Amino acid sequence: MQFRDLSYSKNRLFDFICLWLLPIGLLLLLSDLYFLPNRSLHHKLYYGFFSIPTLIALVLRPRELKDFLREPIILGFLIFCVWAMFSLIWSNTDAGFWSQLRPSLHLLMLFLGCSLLLKYRGEIVQPVMFAAAVIALIATFYNLYLFVPIYNSHMRMVGAGAFDNPLLSSHAFGFFCVYWLTLIMTCKRAPILLIAIPGFIAMFAALVATGSRTPLVAIVLAMGWLSFMCWNRRSVVLIGALVAGGIVAMTLFSDIILSRGSSFRFEIWAMTLDLIGQHPLLGHGFDAHLSLMPAGAAEALSEPHNFALGVLYYVGIFGLLPWLFIQVWALYSSWRHRVQPLFILASAWLVYGIGAGLTEGGGILPRPKEHWYLLWIPLALIAALSINLRLKTLRDRPVNRLSAPALNSLMTHAQVIEEDGLGPKVLRLENGHFLKIFRARPFYTSGYFNPYSERFAVNSERLQAMGIPAPKILDLYLLTEGSTAVLYEPLPGQTLRQVLQSMGSPSVRQALVERFGKFLAQLHKQGVYFRSLHLGNVLLMDDGEFALIDIADMRIFPSPLRITLRQRNLRHMQRYPEDRRWLFEEQLPELLKGYATLASRAEVESLRLQVARLRPAQVATS
Repeated sequence: MQFRDLSYSKNRLFDFICLWLLPIGLLLLLSDLYFLPNRSLHHKLYYGFFSIPTLIALVLRPRELKDFLREPIILGFLIFCVWAMFSLIWSNTDAGFWSQLRPSLHLLMLFLGCSLLLKYRGEIVQPVMFAAAVIALIATFYNLYLFVPIYNSHMRMVGAGAFDNPLLSSHAFGFFCVYWLTLIMTCKRAPILLIAIPGFIAMFAALVATGSRTPLVAIVLAMGWLSFMCWNRRSVVLIGALVAGGIVAMTLFSDIILSRGSSFRFEIWAMTLDLIGQHPLLGHGFDAHLSLMPAGAAEALSEPHNFALGVLYYVGIFGLLPWLFIQVWALYSSWRHRVQPLFILASAWLVYGIGAGLTEGGGILPRPKEHWYLLWIPLALIAALSINLRLKTLRDRPVNRLSAPALNSLMTHAQVIEEDGLGPKVLRLENGHFLKIFRARPFYTSGYFNPYSERFAVNSERLQAMGIPAPKILDLYLLTEGSTAVLYEPLPGQTLRQVLQSMGSPSVRQALVERFGKFLAQLHKQGVYFRSLHLGNVLLMDDGEFALIDIADMRIFPSPLRITLRQRNLRHMQRYPEDRRWLFEEQLPELLKGYATLASRAEVESLRLQVARLRPAQVATS
């Protein structure tokens, strides 16, 4: 009994971390630099809400590592980190091994935490990113409001919050500038464009106000990458705007752009290359001392102001190879899976980071700060997306536009199975396939970011991967008025409600209800919470197996369902008179007997109590 209680507590803690702490941690990681007073608090919030919870989750469930360690990006990152730690042997750093290892572990937790979040709460990732972008946008408007009245040609905007350097501030502004630009390129609905276009303009204005030039180059690279990834009419417009903007900038602002010279960059790079030449293969060792004193500089510099040169200096060519590999593989994976919008966004962030890193940085494994925007956050997201694409927890097929004439053609001679006041909802087409239509949702709801048609498709594939039959998805559509639809191949069989209605033998009905009780326990044990569960949504297939249909509002939890969710599932079935009579009045013992084959005594008793709340007198005598 104590072991079962301990297992239950571990499952609840794991669920709490994946479903609540990690989304909050990601939101803070992306946005809190805009309003926190210093980076130290930023570190602590990341450790408390993301890194340490991820470590606890993996200690509770180490089998999760099996899927993560199959991802090439994570393997490349681990090789890079191991080599960096090994290079401490010949490094002249004053820091101890543990203090050097901690940033690597926190970065590893970023990769693994993003993977857990996408696996178990993938539907919230886009809303979290949108919320972070809105927070950043509000803070940016405030920064511009303070900066514009006092602007002069020699000033560079730093920004409020934890920002203390215009170049580092530009990384954060550019990060969300790319976010809004990606939204402009990928969104298919007008309300988002009305937010994304002003958002991009404001973030770009803040980027220019920092006076940093390399992020502008990085934005150009990100624009080129987005045009390549999204190739459509908007790509042509974006390329045209890029060319026109470049001509205008060089015509009107060439003096401002070129007036600051090279900022010692060429001298710094030449000096760094000389040092790299001393130990090209092994490098000088992780965190080795570096002091560069260009002619005319006021003080010595401790960074080569180029990420690649920093890697070469510290860990040599042997360290550079895995570092380059993870970036190249991430871009290649994003190109292959560009039907998934999150791949487009994460890869655009990565391209921006590569561009910004041409003249910035040098620390190869930093603590959480603005440099994470450039490489590590995009890489962690791409690795997590790749892992979860293999696990079938993400959409991996395109959403095609379906014009009104094409929809009418599909609906010709179709049989309406279900409809509401706005028209048909489910149709059986001439060829036997089903078309299920989901009405447009307001832009501020989760159904807007994650349309129910896509949830239907993902849930179907996840159920099939778990060994539970579900409809085979054929296509996804976006309709003219903003609604979405899914085309699928129906499963052969009848609903359990139809079967029980036509069944005359009580003994056969009892056996069938007992089997359904076992199937219900299987769903609950595998974490499947089907909110619309009733006998009309359970199919008895021709081969005798149970299947689920109409699965758009289904969720799959990381652990077996807790008792309150199991009871809530039964409450939904109790709303239907026939289901209530067959399951909870006539065949309740058989239902509980079947449920008990895969459930604990406490879980069976919880279902009995839930039924007792509806009809206490009869249950008490059963």
